[in-house]
Amino acid sequence: MIKTSKRVYLKRRAFLKRVISSTAVVLLALNGGFAHAEQEQSYILATASTGGTFYPVGVALATLTKVKLQPSYNISLSAISSAGSGENIKLMNDNEAQFAILQGLYGAWAKKGEGQLKNLGSQNKLRSITMLWQNVEHFIIDEKLSKTGSLDDLKQLNGKKFSIGKRNSGTEGSGRYIMSQLGINPNTFTLAYMGYGPSADALQNGSINGMNTPAGVPVSAVTRAFAKSGDDLRILDVTDKQLKKINSQYKLWSRYEIPANTYHGQSKPVKTISQPNFLAVRDDVPEQTVYMLTKTIYENLSFLNGIHKATTVMALNKAIEGLPLPLHPGAAKYFKEKGVSIPSYLQ
Repeated sequence: MIKTSKRVYLKRRAFLKRVISSTAVVLLALNGGFAHAEQEQSYILATASTGGTFYPVGVALATLTKVKLQPSYNISLSAISSAGSGENIKLMNDNEAQFAILQGLYGAWAKKGEGQLKNLGSQNKLRSITMLWQNVEHFIIDEKLSKTGSLDDLKQLNGKKFSIGKRNSGTEGSGRYIMSQLGINPNTFTLAYMGYGPSADALQNGSINGMNTPAGVPVSAVTRAFAKSGDDLRILDVTDKQLKKINSQYKLWSRYEIPANTYHGQSKPVKTISQPNFLAVRDDVPEQTVYMLTKTIYENLSFLNGIHKATTVMALNKAIEGLPLPLHPGAAKYFKEKGVSIPSYLQ
């Protein structure tokens, strides 16, 4: 079951209720467009911890709505940090967030009520808007513990200190899933539950022996860790055999190569894998609202590209690749206008 510290959860719940109740969420569609209404549509966009990619991209999306949509259409998003995909789905289930950035794995779990979301059940109210970027797996360990250079080296960490991400985060959930598919039990490690920034600091000062940080390349926390200790760290490769095992249940991951010198001291390319990250929304958000948001995103990609390099992969011809949940009608409307063919499983 997804759990959050009671005190933290209650504080966040109270904050979200104040934000949501401060504005009226109303349908403004009028004859296929928006009336210049007096009431504002204000929504919460849940992201993840501040050291990864979800948060800065979420802030960019929120800023984009305020600049482009709030003046004319009174639509705005407020990005909040969270524990990541797992908590985001719970927040959306409780209508304490209407939008969220999610890992593809969590979308697949949400659709069927499986994995880390089994106790929440199938999330029938969730919809996809668009693919955002690839969540690139960075499994990092002390160089001295690396024997093969691949994920098999995680077997060297029994009893060693390893940061697996915040409790109940998407980082923890996907990390545990990947390792379980390879027959590796992270519970044999001495686990630390930290966000990306604190994990990087702990890796630098030797408090931990490894961490996993799935995010868009380059990851700020990984850059930070390698800036000081790059020669003593290793980002592990994923072999073709390992990739096949990881994809045995959900075919979400694909091959991804981190170019040499992306991080200080990383002199060779890293042959790792990635899964899709996507923008999700509740199905009760008005169609025209989601249409305008989707349109605004794709008419202002350069703005997002300037915030984080991970978004440079976004394009209309990739917008629906790998989406695990059906499209929201508002997003589907925009993509159809642009000539994107929508497969039946996304309708």
